[in-house]
Amino acid sequence: MTNERGKSDSSVVPQKPSNRAGGPAAEAVEGRGLTKGNSLQRNASRTQSRSGAHSALERVRQAARRDRKQRFTALLHHVYDVERLRVAYFAIKRQAVPGVDGETWQHYEENLEGNLRSLSERLKRGAYRAKPVRRAYIPKADGRQRPLGVPTLEDKIVQRAVVEVVNAIYETDFLGFSYGFRPGRSPHLALDALAVGIWRKKVNWVLDADIRSFFDTLDHGWLVKFIEHRIADRRVVRLIQKWLRAGVLEDGGSILPLLANIYLHYVFDLWAERWRRKQARGDVVIVRFADDFVVGFEHREEAERFLTELRERFPRFGLQLHPDKTRLIEFGSNAAKNRRDRGEGKPETFNFLGFTHICARTSKGWFTVLRHTMRKRWQAKLKEVKAELQRRMHSPVPETGSYLRSVVLGHVRYYGVPMNHESIRAFRWAVGRLWWRVIRRRSQNNRLSWQRMGRYIQRWLPPTRVCHPYPLERLGAMTQGGSRMR
Repeated sequence: MTNERGKSDSSVVPQKPSNRAGGPAAEAVEGRGLTKGNSLQRNASRTQSRSGAHSALERVRQAARRDRKQRFTALLHHVYDVERLRVAYFAIKRQAVPGVDGETWQHYEENLEGNLRSLSERLKRGAYRAKPVRRAYIPKADGRQRPLGVPTLEDKIVQRAVVEVVNAIYETDFLGFSYGFRPGRSPHLALDALAVGIWRKKVNWVLDADIRSFFDTLDHGWLVKFIEHRIADRRVVRLIQKWLRAGVLEDGGSILPLLANIYLHYVFDLWAERWRRKQARGDVVIVRFADDFVVGFEHREEAERFLTELRERFPRFGLQLHPDKTRLIEFGSNAAKNRRDRGEGKPETFNFLGFTHICARTSKGWFTVLRHTMRKRWQAKLKEVKAELQRRMHSPVPETGSYLRSVVLGHVRYYGVPMNHESIRAFRWAVGRLWWRVIRRRSQNNRLSWQRMGRYIQRWLPPTRVCHPYPLERLGAMTQGGSRMR
């Protein structure tokens, strides 16, 4: 696109008010945009500055929001902008494990400006080459091994810069029920949206789905086609293809979550939203976080039809639902009564984002979704803590206490949701018990009493508390009556 003579940009920027209840959360509002023909990607400040780079991406974002079919042909200059590369560098963890080249954050900083200028020039002239990832494996809660790919430091920098640029486009496209690794969204927002959706909507059946080996079976060819729906800059597409060939789709790459979201946006999100609008007669609630998703239905026959069609759709894109972990269960406000009338037991539970979801009643008899820490996650973390304590058996008490404080604090901050206080308190107690046993095994003459150990626990392990508000409180404050489940 080129600038037309005699035409100027409008000073009015599209605004997005709060969504109306029942409307799609990702729905944008049209505003008076730039004059037809004006380039939206070349209006940045002539000097390299953070504000100029930010405004340039804001223009890209506005263009993507105004025209959902526009393909962007000039994006690489946003990626090799030195200021954007600098911000990406400082966003990387300083103690991150180095890649195959052994380059560390601290060593790179010694000549930071020269390194960033060199990286920018290589990106600009196409001389940048992605290096293979360093492969490692970490245990999962279910006992399996998860592949972990560790990119080099420069690959992380460039990936973060690409993520920021590409996010400016795709954040206008992603639907409201997609929560995984998106700006301003967190696992707890997804959990709250699911709980409120089940409580407010007429949900009687829940599809607890699991995609088998998502990152191992994801089709690179389809992924590139999906990216090219919006990005016509071949240089950016080639960058992504270099990372794919280097093994970036193993868990660990900075760009991995964005690629997963793009893939499932086209394979699942758009299809599920269209199915809900055109085929469903009753209420349907959808919440997806990365490759984990839960769908609630009012009618069982619609849930079964959705599952059947989803099983037919996924293989066309190289995906498959796990036959043992994908279940359709009766769950909701009427589930307990209906099962009791049929002479069946309590409603089944399902797991999502580390929590087991249970049908329950409040003290006043109202239906609620009870969320408890998954037993497998609870046990796996204690097993990890036990192994680390045995390794630190002869470390000073303050050093071990600082480590355990960070463990308990991290556990409480994530799992400290309403009505889960007993679980996190039991976790703190179990950690203290493991520490006591390790201290007593330092020598045969160690006779540390539990009463004295209680002072250690009081000194080093933080008290448990509920860190998160009730789901309806948080969503009500953020959406002002709108919906984050749709």
